[in-house]
Amino acid sequence: MAMTRHFGLLLLLALLCRGVPARADDRTGDRPNIILCMADDHGWGDTGYNGHPFLKTPHLDRMAQDGMTFNRWYAAAPVCSPTRGSCLTGRHPQRYGVYFANSGCLRDKEVCLAELLKEQGYTTGHFGKWHLGTLTTEVKDANRGGPGSEAIYSPPWENGFDVCFSTESKVPTYDPLRNPPAASRERKRGVPDGGFYGTRYWTGPGESVPDEELRGDDSKLIMDRAIPFLTSAVEKQQPFLAVIWFHAPHTPVVADEAHRSLYPDHPHGLYGQHYHGCITAMDEQIGRLRTVLDDLGVAGNTMLWYCADNGPESSATKGAGSAGPFRGRKRSLYEGGVRVPGLLVWPDRVKGGQSTDVPCVTSDYLPTIGDVLDIALPDRPLDGISLLPLIEGKMTERGQPIGFWSRSQRSLVGDRYKLYSSNDGQTWELYDLVRDPGETTNLAEAHPERVAQMRAVLDKWIASCEASDRGDDY
Repeated sequence: MAMTRHFGLLLLLALLCRGVPARADDRTGDRPNIILCMADDHGWGDTGYNGHPFLKTPHLDRMAQDGMTFNRWYAAAPVCSPTRGSCLTGRHPQRYGVYFANSGCLRDKEVCLAELLKEQGYTTGHFGKWHLGTLTTEVKDANRGGPGSEAIYSPPWENGFDVCFSTESKVPTYDPLRNPPAASRERKRGVPDGGFYGTRYWTGPGESVPDEELRGDDSKLIMDRAIPFLTSAVEKQQPFLAVIWFHAPHTPVVADEAHRSLYPDHPHGLYGQHYHGCITAMDEQIGRLRTVLDDLGVAGNTMLWYCADNGPESSATKGAGSAGPFRGRKRSLYEGGVRVPGLLVWPDRVKGGQSTDVPCVTSDYLPTIGDVLDIALPDRPLDGISLLPLIEGKMTERGQPIGFWSRSQRSLVGDRYKLYSSNDGQTWELYDLVRDPGETTNLAEAHPERVAQMRAVLDKWIASCEASDRGDDY
């Protein structure tokens, strides 16, 4: 290994002496750049590559062609805040106290992915929705920020992120600081059209971005900040972690005329035009990101992940989003609430056009990245596993089931079977997800022995989560 590195250094010096610029890929060695992209409330069915009949997502579709598609990618929770924490800790949200949306915060003693990577020489940036604690204790902001929020103050810059452009929670997907028009269905009551929506973008302690700098499509504004960050990292020959968490298509969904016009005959009318328009606008920014990575010469050695934080919003009130063939939507532990789009593009290590039916979850990010970098993981229970064997073609099943727990709902998802309860375990449902991914046939009465076996595993896992929540891991 030492001889190989020595030869590589000599070759690089020779190229420089001859006036040939070395690609950034060659300079960062084996440490890949890492980008975690995530949409908000993006249903499994709301992509072209998953078969949507008219939605335009050409760049996500291209990612599916160029990398690996996860047919069974799960958000760790059926709502946003808990899932976000799982991406950064490798742990289920019940372990660290973010039980639901707008609940708790990322605790100080949790070890965040950004903190781990900073120790490895990475520069780290967070862009978009945070939702893991308040970002100010000085002024009223978003859902929970302001005076009196000290106990839940946990901004990204105190969790390992060097550069931030972050909101506590949701914003309109166009002109994000401004109350949208009534046509979007989500204008804030008591605030005039164009008035302050109530949620700021923060870049550090006491540092918010003025409204005049935040006009236009929100996904573009997020990417406008992310691209200079990764460009600077490449110029400094420093590997980077960029966490890019879009707000689209969480309500209030707002799209400009150009993107609405792509859907002139939308079955949900103007609201549907806004809804799918903001998804296409987000998709364009993902394409822009990939172009920049190519131009910088780092695309090959960059792990670019994409997923959503949960399924689409309720059909009873919004209706435009699609969970595809799956039962349930946001807030549900049926498949439609937690099975979401999942993609990985990593040209140096992942051959294009692959897909997998192995169940994977957002908690897998941290152990996978730790395995890739060969670094020690936090000494505490992790719920994710390394997907590096899957990426290398050495893994055909997960083996370890995935536990879910959200309020009165709990479930256990294995390679084939799923156990589910909606009432704290008073009654149980069992589904064969291989033969019945739509969860139409409850097999619990026919297979009581399997129910009992899976319940025992789930009960043990829940007890472990309760111990973590009490602070036993710290």
